[in-house]
Amino acid sequence: MSSTISVYNPATEELIGEVPSHDLAEVDAAVERARKAQSIWARKPIAERRDALWAIADAVIAHSDELALLESTDVGKPLAAARQEVLGVAECFKYYAGIIDKILGDTIPVDGGISMTFREPMGVVAVISPWNFPLPIASWGIAPALACGNAVIVKPAALTPLSTVRLGQIVNELGVVGDALQVITGSGARVGNALAEHPGVNKVSFTGSTETGRSIIQAASKTMKRVTLELGGKSASIVYNDVDLAKCIQAAPMSVFDNTGQDCCARSRFLVQRGVFDEFVEGFIESTRALKIGNPLDATTNLGPLVSAGHRESVSSFLGDGLNVVTAGEAPEGPGFWMAPRIVIAPDPKSRVATDEIFGPIASVIPFDTEEEAIALANSSIYGLSGSIWTNDIGQALRTARGVESGALSVNSNSSIRMQTPFGGFKQSGIGRGLGQAAIEAYTELKTVFVRTDRDN
Repeated sequence: MSSTISVYNPATEELIGEVPSHDLAEVDAAVERARKAQSIWARKPIAERRDALWAIADAVIAHSDELALLESTDVGKPLAAARQEVLGVAECFKYYAGIIDKILGDTIPVDGGISMTFREPMGVVAVISPWNFPLPIASWGIAPALACGNAVIVKPAALTPLSTVRLGQIVNELGVVGDALQVITGSGARVGNALAEHPGVNKVSFTGSTETGRSIIQAASKTMKRVTLELGGKSASIVYNDVDLAKCIQAAPMSVFDNTGQDCCARSRFLVQRGVFDEFVEGFIESTRALKIGNPLDATTNLGPLVSAGHRESVSSFLGDGLNVVTAGEAPEGPGFWMAPRIVIAPDPKSRVATDEIFGPIASVIPFDTEEEAIALANSSIYGLSGSIWTNDIGQALRTARGVESGALSVNSNSSIRMQTPFGGFKQSGIGRGLGQAAIEAYTELKTVFVRTDRDN
């Protein structure tokens, strides 16, 4: 029988809910239901599957206030940000509803006939989602996997499961996909690992730490199942001397401190050319201090708490002796896992604060002299997920973008993710790509069929 997992509000430390901690027998039962449902779902007419995804999008919008409040109180993020994320979930289902009748193959002329390719569903997909953006990242797996004709079992993070559990209930109440979508809760070590090892699961999509990603690969290798991994990051913002510094400084704080730095795309390294280094540091500190840290339900709040006491302790461990650290803001006192942003000025580029993923409100600002040095510094990490390049020289921007080993880069912008474009990382930031048309490749198997057409002699 299932035990339960207690869920706490990180802004108040109050108990806000409980979810089941499912056991291995319940994982087996969910997989069996998914396998039966998948064969039914994949055979449904295109229009029926398309309309089902549209119905899910409409239901998300209808329940957007409820889902946003769950996301805010569960993660500790500002309610205004949670509202935007929930609307993005609806857009994700709409986007992939529109792709269902555009999952195309090729015809390939060959001697003696013609070959055709088809994109076939994989079967049962396990989506193991993280605690920092629970609902959006879950939807990035659910929507394309369903669009491709798969069944999906979602395991949200044990720290922040409430919004994903509620989404599962909402979809179940609609009755449009049946057991082709199920949400199962529990620890990653037990339930997540069981899904990754399960012979009835054909694909695992995991978002989380690189360390856990390695264990997912090992578990999935037992049955040679497909994997998509979106893992850690240590993204760099490269700021050149010729930049519009005022715009760059204005955008800098939320590029790293949004979601209180709990973002794999956070630009936690600012590599700043020496000619504007001092001015950037001064402006960055000032603009960060203007952020409001406090009650996530307050419409004027920019930053909430960290997700847990343990995570705050982990983040604080990066602030060792010998660092030039400026505290840029004031965290509330009393209950809650609060931490004001810290800016570390000119640390050793090989130090832990400059090389490791922190996943909290700490940013390093590191000087450089030449374009080549900037690219080398940006690449001096095991990660390669995202990053920004700030310059008014388009040639310099393109040279730098081609040189930086990263899956998603922005020029004079800090955006990383759009529904229409592929997202994923180089090096130890992951395997494969999600979003856009790339997700169709991630959730289908490519089949080649040859038809003989030559005349019999």
